[in-house]
Amino acid sequence: MVTPMKIFWLRAWAVWRRFRRGATHRHARDVQYSSQVESLMRRANPFAGWNERANWMIDVADWLRREPKVSLLEAGAWRRAKQQRTRLLLNWLDAHRETRRVVQKTIQKTLREAVGPELFCATGLPHEPAFFSELVERTIKLILPKPPAQLDISMLFTAMFPDPSDAEWLLGLDRQTLSRVWKLSADSAIAHAYQQQIDEALLHLVTSIVSVGIGPAFRRRLGARTPLQATPFMVLRRELENLLMTNVQHEGAVRSVRMLIAVCQAQTDKIYEHLDEFGVSVGLVYHVERMRAQLARMAALIELRAAAHGAQGVAQVQSLLAELIVAHHHRSSVPRLVGRSFSLLARKMVERNADHGERYVARDRAEYRAMLHAGYRGGFIVAFTALGKSALSSLGLARFFEGVFASLNFTAGFLTISAMGGVLAAKQPAVTAPALAAKMSALGTADGLRALLQETTWLLRSQAAAVFGNLIAVVPTMALLAWAVTALFGAPLEAPGKAHAAIGALSMLGATPLFAAFTGVLLWLSSLAAGFADNWFALRRLREALAHHRRLVHALGAARTRRWATWLERHVAAIAGNVSLAVCLGMTPVLAQFFGLPLEVRHVTLSSATLVAAACSLGWPALATPDFWLAAGGVALTALLNVGVAFACALSLAWRAREVPPRIRRLFVRSLLRRLSAAPAAFLFARRADFAREGVAETLAAQTPVPEAKPLKSRRS
Repeated sequence: MVTPMKIFWLRAWAVWRRFRRGATHRHARDVQYSSQVESLMRRANPFAGWNERANWMIDVADWLRREPKVSLLEAGAWRRAKQQRTRLLLNWLDAHRETRRVVQKTIQKTLREAVGPELFCATGLPHEPAFFSELVERTIKLILPKPPAQLDISMLFTAMFPDPSDAEWLLGLDRQTLSRVWKLSADSAIAHAYQQQIDEALLHLVTSIVSVGIGPAFRRRLGARTPLQATPFMVLRRELENLLMTNVQHEGAVRSVRMLIAVCQAQTDKIYEHLDEFGVSVGLVYHVERMRAQLARMAALIELRAAAHGAQGVAQVQSLLAELIVAHHHRSSVPRLVGRSFSLLARKMVERNADHGERYVARDRAEYRAMLHAGYRGGFIVAFTALGKSALSSLGLARFFEGVFASLNFTAGFLTISAMGGVLAAKQPAVTAPALAAKMSALGTADGLRALLQETTWLLRSQAAAVFGNLIAVVPTMALLAWAVTALFGAPLEAPGKAHAAIGALSMLGATPLFAAFTGVLLWLSSLAAGFADNWFALRRLREALAHHRRLVHALGAARTRRWATWLERHVAAIAGNVSLAVCLGMTPVLAQFFGLPLEVRHVTLSSATLVAAACSLGWPALATPDFWLAAGGVALTALLNVGVAFACALSLAWRAREVPPRIRRLFVRSLLRRLSAAPAAFLFARRADFAREGVAETLAAQTPVPEAKPLKSRRS
């Protein structure tokens, strides 16, 4: 490992060597570069095959941009060194006229033979018409070697500039150097040929845009019943064709095409705005992002085509080539494609969970009591669910079928809780964290931060109320059920050995913390399933499909069918979330055992019911044993980890989906920890004084205009 002191001495030694050598070092470097340039330029052969000439051009570009693996120079110094190499190469060619003519013929013949608009309409843009085919193509290109390119200027360009930093080097070249490179590489015939290729690229891009823009998926989300010929995409194609048939300097046609490109970009923004109503899919996001990239490329090509010859035209060419380099490397990135295509889908799912999560936030004492009562109902049902799980485990079924029936048992219990208006502890954080992240847009002000901290306090109070309600109800209910089973069958609910094993498995000194944290992840995944189901229901327009289904209307009547479809749309997220959570809790241990992993689930309410059942089976003496109290501590730790991990996962996803800056995240976490350390009871219980102050503050805020808040001063962390 290179230490800072070693780097300091190496730099000092380099400075001393430059001081001792003086100008001789630069002269020696120029002599070395001259020999390399001569060896490279002598290889130019205009009569060689296209691939051989293309490989020679790649070697020239590699020499110009080559950097040593270990260097003491900074990035800016190496950019200047590359520019000096370029000028040295041009100067050497000016001094050797015969070699210059051979090099010029080789480069111009290569560029003249490379035909097609792919350099302008394909470089850096998605090729495939669908997301997954594009993903497969990028992955294959990363794994398999590329085939030799025959007369493909696009592949030659990307091979000559394989690093994203090449764009900065290209933009750093001065106008005089660019003019010398142009005179060496091209002539009027080549310029005219590439002008035609730009026109072909524009036609290719606008055709691809029109094919997607007039499709039913786009037109349905745009809402307006506009004839196809009057849509902005069709008008853009007609105006572009008029521009290509007129003079380059026709300002009216150029302004019309620019305006229509802006209108089409506004149409893509409108599609984003209607994704809540119609749902969002990865394929749709891919098509929208692909169209936006194509419209941006069209705008750049129009500017290049309309630029006057001279300094402005050279600047446009330089800017376009740098943009092609950056776009190519962005397109080659598989994580960038996945992240960009899934970011909007994640955001919409987070927003849908935020809408559902608002119901679980208790902001006053009445809502806190309502959450407690909902927790009572949830704990009462969970006691019967735990009794059913204990009965299934005593049947001696195969492990797979035991997991299947356990999932069905959990499904019945969770759906019953939802139908009775109850709540299950630790399930709400996954849907309330997005509701919290939805209010993070105002964190740039002190008032916004205080409001968000107050919202967080209300939210955590709600989770505490749900946990307290579940535990207060499940403990006596499970004890009564265990007493009833003992009185009815004359035997305890669980055998002594099984009861001791259950208490030992819940100990806080064992694997319970790990299992509880893993269960928190499962709770978060169930919230994702709920958001996905809600989005899928809207995307497929199932409410309209069910409301107008002929057989359902004939069987139930039109009004009843519409009410049933509306009810299903309103509750599909809750149903999907409960079913997915039940399957995760029931089948995860089975699948883990199949792969040899000793993984179990630990939910606070189910663990409490299990502990009560085991203690009732062993009798009163079990309460005096250390194992029981270690298990009780394990239940308390399970509650903390269930809520904390589910909340952290959901909040992290919401932060990323809403692109909350890291500085704002750290500021929020530090402020929350300070408030938690100052008044921990405020996050657990509803205090009369706190709610009185909050009610007065809300009343004053509703009656008094709030002055503009000053932004918080940013601090370097």
